[in-house]
Amino acid sequence: MPGRVKHPWVQWFREQRFSVQRLIPRFGRPANVQPHPDQPWLRWSMQRLARVAIALVLTLGAIGFSGCSLDTFKVESAQVPRLIIAASTDPKSFNYALNQSFPNVFSFIYDGLVGQNPITNEIYPALAESWEISDNNLQITFTLKEDLQWSDGEPLTAEDVVFSFNEVYLNPEIPVPIRDAFRIGQAGSFPQVEQVGDRQIQFTIIEPFAPFLEYIGGTPILPAHALRTAVQTKDEDGQPLFLSTWGTDTDPRRVIGNGPYRMVSYSPSQRLVFERNPYYWQTDDQGQPQPYIEQFIWQIVESPDTSLIQFRSGGVDMLDISAQTFMLLKREEERGNFTIYEGGPDSSTFFVCFNLNQASRQNGTPVVDPIKSAWFNDVRFRQAVAHAINRPKMLNNVFLGLGETLNSPIPVASPFYLSPEEGLPVYDYDPERSRQLLQDAGFTYNAANQLIDASGNRVRFRMITNTGGRVATVIGPQIGEDLAAIGIQVDFQALEFNTLLERLRNTLDWDAYIGGITGGLEPHGSSTIWSLDGSLHTFNRQPQPGQEPLVDQTFADWEQAIADLFVQGGRELDLERRKEIYGQAQVLIQENLPFIYLINPYGLGAVRNTIEGVNYSAIPNWRSLWNINELRLLDTSEIVAQERS
Repeated sequence: MPGRVKHPWVQWFREQRFSVQRLIPRFGRPANVQPHPDQPWLRWSMQRLARVAIALVLTLGAIGFSGCSLDTFKVESAQVPRLIIAASTDPKSFNYALNQSFPNVFSFIYDGLVGQNPITNEIYPALAESWEISDNNLQITFTLKEDLQWSDGEPLTAEDVVFSFNEVYLNPEIPVPIRDAFRIGQAGSFPQVEQVGDRQIQFTIIEPFAPFLEYIGGTPILPAHALRTAVQTKDEDGQPLFLSTWGTDTDPRRVIGNGPYRMVSYSPSQRLVFERNPYYWQTDDQGQPQPYIEQFIWQIVESPDTSLIQFRSGGVDMLDISAQTFMLLKREEERGNFTIYEGGPDSSTFFVCFNLNQASRQNGTPVVDPIKSAWFNDVRFRQAVAHAINRPKMLNNVFLGLGETLNSPIPVASPFYLSPEEGLPVYDYDPERSRQLLQDAGFTYNAANQLIDASGNRVRFRMITNTGGRVATVIGPQIGEDLAAIGIQVDFQALEFNTLLERLRNTLDWDAYIGGITGGLEPHGSSTIWSLDGSLHTFNRQPQPGQEPLVDQTFADWEQAIADLFVQGGRELDLERRKEIYGQAQVLIQENLPFIYLINPYGLGAVRNTIEGVNYSAIPNWRSLWNINELRLLDTSEIVAQERS
């Protein structure tokens, strides 16, 4: 694939006849194969090991001072069978309908009418025992399982399904981020939802919609008895109380769900504790209730080094790992009694985005400085930036070759992905091409090799991202250096996550940002990105309900064309024709670069062998935990028996 780089240790693996694409499952430790001591990755591992040792001393010292040692926590853990994972951040909301972030709690506490296996893409019954699709593909009638209950023991009925859609998801007074995924056809109409029997709910649409079952059926059902009052009651500003309901300041026990777990306690910046939902509907083939594990702990560990220490010391059972920690942990698999899983390229996107909004505020102030706006809205400028970012260096140095350069919003694993060989435009690292594009657009260079626009303004702008992780510490500064090489000054700034969201979605006060969007294999899910009024159409965002309107907002022809193609793709039932439509959309996206895509890392996870039932997925939705109801904790005797067999 164009842009893919062979890191020295990756090349060494290939010389030993290992496959990089499926590297982890095959990796062994052949007695007759030793890496050369001059390999850069080995030097890096030794340096990293030293840093981790120092971090261990500092971390354990800090833990000792706080009076909350890992040993104490492990003693507490031994009292109840529990699964502990490390999460890099606190949850941002306990209200699914208002959630805009990942990681989040909702896959653990909610189910939809159907579920989908991320490995096979098979759709299976969840809250619904069955469904029937009409001959004209315009109606789906779901029949709920009998005797369903909420996590507080109250009955879960067809009324809850109708409430979830009609009063929450499709309510124009509630800014639901996922609502755009329910828009049908060019008119963007929503499905009609009605109860047609004691346990039957019928969804009706005006034209065929290819992912109808997946999107309608897979959406979590919310409890009417717990939330209806908040939806119907207004605050002093005339807004539904629902907008401030079930924030993270809510007692977790008050949050009602229908999933395998329910929340019992939350200590900000420390941990979130879940317990098995005794009213959960799922049983195994022998009729045994699921989930099997009594407690589930979301341990909040912001530092990757600290989470690595906790995993290696046994304080954490599962850990999503980066390329930086892969080699260290790979050497410890057998001794540490864990397995490293690799799921291939994940389905998220990682990008640089410019603010293309040319509108003004009500007071006449432009959303974006007109000087900068002229740069950003020239496609040659965006293409020059794309050629200037050294993605091979980023892949090689930051991800150690464990990934691929990213060129499309549609994942490589999706049947709708268009490859470069099939015509997808790509932007190889080429600073000279960048300079030529800029000069063609009227930019020049001064004696200090600084880029100057046609009016004599130096090209300089702010680039923001969220704090923490590799983006803030490594990738952002590298992009700044890459663009400095073509005369552009980037003022890089890392912001707290909520502050970043406030700028991107409310104040619109930003020039460029580095970000990512978690996605799936079905392209229609990204309609909220490409629809002109979509909540994730960040590069030219329209005000959402309740926000101040803008003046003279315009949209480029290519923006409208991409939005139209995603509408067509959603209503086309023929698979091959859908591929063609989404292929055209991918070409337009890459030609116009509303997002400059960067790297697609491999999904990597380390899981203790005391956990049975892991079916690792590259889809970034708790990769090891999508089937958490099927996971079991093995005791020592069971592990020994398995090893002997």
